[in-house]
Formats: sequence, structure tokens, C-alpha cells
Amino acid sequence: MSFRPLYDRVLVERLESEEKTAGGIIIPDTAKEKPMEGKVIAVGNGSIDENGKVRTLEVKVGDRILFGKWSGTEVKLNGHDYIVMKESDIMGIFS
Repeated sequence: MSFRPLYDRVLVERLESEEKTAGGIIIPDTAKEKPMEGKVIAVGNGSIDENGKVRTLEVKVGDRILFGKWSGTEVKLNGHDYIVMKESDIMGIFS
């Protein structure tokens, strides 16, 4: 892929949600909520602070993250769905 986010933006691939409940009930696509977990695919160079210095991002490629339900902008690149969001939209990193 030849896409590099700018500044403090991050390219995220949304992870798929469960197909059925713990009790075995299959959830149809129309009833599923969009998952709020994703995998970081690409990161920008970082934000520029008031002194003109670049602050590097805390997330890195490959991190599994949690983000807000309405975070970022959905984009389609090379036939895949991604989300471009600011690092501040990310709530945490799974370890």
C-alpha cells in the first residue's frame, strides 16, 4: 500500500465482531454494531508542538487499539475498508 497518514493521524483496519452471542444465537449483519477495536496499519510522523518540535506518536504499526464508536473517517483503499483517525481518538492499546 502506498498511503502514509500525515502528522498525528493513524490508518486503522477495523477488527471483525463476533458472528454469534455466547448463547449461540447468530447475529445478522444488519443487527451488528461496528466494532470499536482495530489494528494500526500505518502512522504519521507525529504532531508539531508550539515550539516547532515533532512529538512522535505512542501507537505503532501492528498495535491493537480501542477507539470511539464515531471516531475517524472511513476510507476504501485497494478494495479494503479502513479508518483514518487522529491519535487523540484512540482510547487505549491492548497488550
